[in-house]
Amino acid sequence: MLNLLSKFRRAKDGVAAIEFALFLPVLTVLILGLIEITSALQCRQRVTALASSSADLVAQYNQVSSSEMTDIFSAVNQVLYPFPTSASTVVISSVLSDGAGNGKVAWSRASAGGSARSTNSSVTVPTGLMPAYVCSGGVCTGCAAGACSVIMSEVRYNYTSYSNTAKFITGQLTLTDSFYAKPRRSTTVTLGS
Repeated sequence: MLNLLSKFRRAKDGVAAIEFALFLPVLTVLILGLIEITSALQCRQRVTALASSSADLVAQYNQVSSSEMTDIFSAVNQVLYPFPTSASTVVISSVLSDGAGNGKVAWSRASAGGSARSTNSSVTVPTGLMPAYVCSGGVCTGCAAGACSVIMSEVRYNYTSYSNTAKFITGQLTLTDSFYAKPRRSTTVTLGS
């Protein structure tokens, strides 16, 4: 019996196959994870591009109509390709300075499935984008109430893996981004009919 156990301990046949069988599940999860993370990062990059593109397009207008906003939402959603556009919502708002360094919504429109911001609702903008209006010694600087504006684009995307086997790695991720663009042709971009 001891002789048989000694032979079994020295045998090397099939060790590589057993080691491969042990490591195969780990390698499979690692490869699927890398593919999934790469896909999610690519989607994140496209969400950022969507936010900047939509704000930039609206900032080129003096006045934008509701039908033009529909066209803009259609056009910028193509930035998401090959990711499904049905998972995204875009909200574009014109924000006027309140004179204190923040803003109030002049108008807002949302893509299908989104909710526009309420008119005259307060918005906190990044510091320095619309500096507070200050007068000192007869010299005034900054943005008086209603004198400056920005186009604010907010994007929300619900990312879900293409692969049913990889969904357990990321599940559903909510990717968000916002972008601010100053109007190019006028002080504000107005919304027409």
